[in-house]
Amino acid sequence: MKSRRAVNLILLHFLVFIWGFTGILGYEISLSPLPLVWWRVFIASAALLLFSVVMRKKISASLRDMIYFSGVGIIIALHWLCFFGSIKESTISVALVVISTTAFFVSLISPWIRREKFHYYELFLGILVVLGLAVIFRFESQYTKGIILSLLSALFAATFSTLNSLLIVKHTALKIAFWEVLTACLALTVFLAFRGDMPAVITNIGLYDLMLLLILGIICTGFAFVAGIEVMKVLSPFTCALAINLEPVYTILLALLFYGENEYMSPQFYLGAVIILSTLFIEAFMKRKQMVEQA
Repeated sequence: MKSRRAVNLILLHFLVFIWGFTGILGYEISLSPLPLVWWRVFIASAALLLFSVVMRKKISASLRDMIYFSGVGIIIALHWLCFFGSIKESTISVALVVISTTAFFVSLISPWIRREKFHYYELFLGILVVLGLAVIFRFESQYTKGIILSLLSALFAATFSTLNSLLIVKHTALKIAFWEVLTACLALTVFLAFRGDMPAVITNIGLYDLMLLLILGIICTGFAFVAGIEVMKVLSPFTCALAINLEPVYTILLALLFYGENEYMSPQFYLGAVIILSTLFIEAFMKRKQMVEQA
């Protein structure tokens, strides 16, 4: 049992590293956010469909469920558009630190959607998040557009993750992921076709970008999602939450490794980053404390 847990713990951190690599790929791919996200969801939906066929997993859904999945899928598309837009408009470090505010947005959205009790310590953490953002805005004002896009990305991420927490009660994770990613792809396809940009999106892509998109769609989206679900069967939600909170740290370290001084920020930025990231770990420990008290 211990060896199984150890293997899954290593796999979990490998998955967090893969998710952290998403920001690097988004920065490296030369495409603008709209075609980049279209290729990601197109490849990811194809990969998830192939996985369901190979593993003989049922992903059929009723019309009512598909409508619900479609709504969440559009929110996911908006999340990724804002996320990659933020990277293009600022830096990887700025985008990843600011998107860490997702947990704060969840604390505001979840009680409303899930009809849960609001915890006052989350208000305190929210104040810390705002303080950290104020420091970053004050000293990195040249990245204002990127910061705003990353904040929107965090808001969309908090919304779809909260909605998915309700869907997972009745549906498998694979079914949810497939239909949401597929509908995101269809929505973007309709939008691009309406603008007359679809032919250019398909044809104006280099081999290097295509290789990176395959990694992004298959490994960072399809594989990481399925493997992440399997890991959660062995590891506790608290262990998973702590590991996932390391994603911005991994990404910033990778960005410094790959791009050097292009990713160096002011000392005040790192102060704001520490304030924001600290709220993630405080929140995780408070959730753990609640779980122990309720046990």
